[in-house]
Amino acid sequence: MSTLAYEIVDVFTDRPFAGNPLAVVYGADDLAGAQLHTLAREFNLAETVFVLPPSRPGATYRVRIFTPESELPFAGHPSVGAAVTLMRRGEFPAGRVVQECGAGLLSLEVRPAGSATLTGGEPTLGEPLDAAPLLAVAGLPAESALAAPRPAGCGLSWVFLPVRREQLADIQIDGAAAARLGVPDICYFAWSPESREAHSRVMCPGSAVPEDPATGSAALGLGVWLVAAGWLPPSEVSGYRVHQGSEVKRPSMLDCTVTAVEGRAVAATVAGHVVPIARGEIVVPPFVG
Repeated sequence: MSTLAYEIVDVFTDRPFAGNPLAVVYGADDLAGAQLHTLAREFNLAETVFVLPPSRPGATYRVRIFTPESELPFAGHPSVGAAVTLMRRGEFPAGRVVQECGAGLLSLEVRPAGSATLTGGEPTLGEPLDAAPLLAVAGLPAESALAAPRPAGCGLSWVFLPVRREQLADIQIDGAAAARLGVPDICYFAWSPESREAHSRVMCPGSAVPEDPATGSAALGLGVWLVAAGWLPPSEVSGYRVHQGSEVKRPSMLDCTVTAVEGRAVAATVAGHVVPIARGEIVVPPFVG
């Protein structure tokens, strides 16, 4: 019976059993997408990343990233988790590496102590949205929004909606209402301008993991939103920190920067530690054509 080696790591934390758990799977070069998706459903984590040989010049390695529901072009915690885990396995030394994924070629700086900084893809910013349905599905009062929600991202887009810090604990997503309204994945956050820190809850209604404990792609997109809202300077490199996961007993910390030019975000980074948790082998699922 054929098997594949895998590791479980916790990402965006410096201690075990916190942060966002990730399955890193090796040797799946010859497997079809349906087989990779079957393995992701078996792990049943927010994401599973498959490390593959690169196919584009300049790439150090290639990844495919799956949730239990679908394949993603990019995600933050699989990117950081895979890079640090490969460095620890001796696949490459600490330093700059280039990850190939569905969002293109992304640069990471991997450090010997077990952390990495990921530079996100090209920033995108959507139009403002109506806050009312997003607040309603979260069980928050209609007047809770501190600014207009809008989508933003650096390879994967999220909707961002700012609320007061004390309201984060009150969020209770109505999954059925979210499905009826087609409410997208959303980041509710509270912002402290003095410390440049955000406390966030990233909700994914209807998914196998309905609340993500640490979301690198959302932390990147938040910087794009903050610049567009005028909550970070319009023409400099700003650092900010995101605290996430406390409500699901997996506290996480993501250290970020966003580079802005004339009121528009042009680049963003997210950094964090990776803690090894487990390793083993998993059976290769049969191919169903």
